[in-house]
Amino acid sequence: MELGLAGKVVLVTGASSAIGKATALAFADEEAQIAVGYHTNREAANETVAMAQQRGAHAMAWPLDLGQPDSLQAAVENARRELGPVDVLVNNAVQWPSWPDPGELFETAPPQRVISSVNANLVGPYLLARAVVGDMRERGWGRIVNVSTGLVEDGFPGNVSYVAAKAGLHGLTRVMSRELAAAGILTNVVMPGFTPADKQMPPQLIDKAREAAATRQVTHPDDVARMIVFLCSAANTNTTGEAIRTDGHFLSPG
Repeated sequence: MELGLAGKVVLVTGASSAIGKATALAFADEEAQIAVGYHTNREAANETVAMAQQRGAHAMAWPLDLGQPDSLQAAVENARRELGPVDVLVNNAVQWPSWPDPGELFETAPPQRVISSVNANLVGPYLLARAVVGDMRERGWGRIVNVSTGLVEDGFPGNVSYVAAKAGLHGLTRVMSRELAAAGILTNVVMPGFTPADKQMPPQLIDKAREAAATRQVTHPDDVARMIVFLCSAANTNTTGEAIRTDGHFLSPG
């Protein structure tokens, strides 16, 4: 299948590890130019860049902070200056909220935690999309994927700040899909499952997650990356405004 990504400029946020790293490298395999967005781990981001370059791609890394609008704008401007206007945006970076207190409910969660999560996990992706969409409109082509979570559909007690922010991302995506499709810009959501890459987790937790999936598999970053690359490719001509699970039909354990 011809994906038509050779030479395209792809900005992947949170690309220093896990799903973001796998996605950046999957685009590198398609000969795209990769802008690696990272928060603080410059060394890991440089490793992603080096691996992408080994695959023949032109890749560079820039820091960005989801909670700092100036940082997001600077990352887009750097990519435009060094690689060219962004053709593909993958909003993968996430700000994880602090772990809730035992028995915490939505009405007892600290309001500032909810506000901070919404600013980073919803407003941040919105600002990045806003920064790149003008160039996409001018060229009549673009792809945006927002990475979310199946918890939006399932719910998860004690996680109102994260789940509410990601739910907002779904609404944003659907509005964007209606407004941008006529300009040749397709916008979708991908919802990974439990993905323990780059993290040391107790075997019993991984086993529990495996049992919660219909496929009896734990999601691997490459599973998610392949879906993202397809949705962002020229092979996708008519899928937009969708929220697609890549989690083996995972039902979050309560």
